[in-house]
Amino acid sequence: VFSHSTLETFAEAAKVPVINALCDKYHPCQGLADYLTLFEKFGSCEGLTMAYVGDGNNVTHSLLIVGALLGCHQVVVTPQGHEADPTIVAQAKAIAAKTGVKIIESNDVAAAKGANVIYTDTWLSMGDDTPLETIKDKFMPYQVNEALMELTGATHVLHCQPAHRDLEITGSLMDSDASLLMQQAENRMHGQNAILTHLLGA
Repeated sequence: VFSHSTLETFAEAAKVPVINALCDKYHPCQGLADYLTLFEKFGSCEGLTMAYVGDGNNVTHSLLIVGALLGCHQVVVTPQGHEADPTIVAQAKAIAAKTGVKIIESNDVAAAKGANVIYTDTWLSMGDDTPLETIKDKFMPYQVNEALMELTGATHVLHCQPAHRDLEITGSLMDSDASLLMQQAENRMHGQNAILTHLLGA
């Protein structure tokens, strides 16, 4: 489904669990896969800093919530007018206040300095019919590329895919040793298997 409200309607009527595989507001299965990837790479998510650079969207929202729960500091860098939903940011900050996580929002990529990993996503989300050419100039300064990795000192890059090479992320970075994209993709399966195992009591 597309609308989160549709999922809520399903859940109200359903006699079995309803799993949000993706909607316009959240992407929790992706968030689980992403933090599993960080856990595999770093041994823990606690104390790491993830910088999300790009359009504040459903993936951003899930990264904020899950990251706050797991002790991962968050920096969200977006073009002006493309920030994450303030209501969801407030929810994440409420969790972060209890877990000691720092959440920073900015329109300046320099705010991502010191991040361990950089995360990006497509500039146009599912269902968004905005012509790319109307936003490209606004988003290009937020491209995740080698220069941004050098500026921030981040060692790895994440993208939930499908990715548009040389738009939100350079193809060379996707193919580099810094890329965790394929590991993320594999971890969607493992993360969702874990959800099903938990729900089925296996």
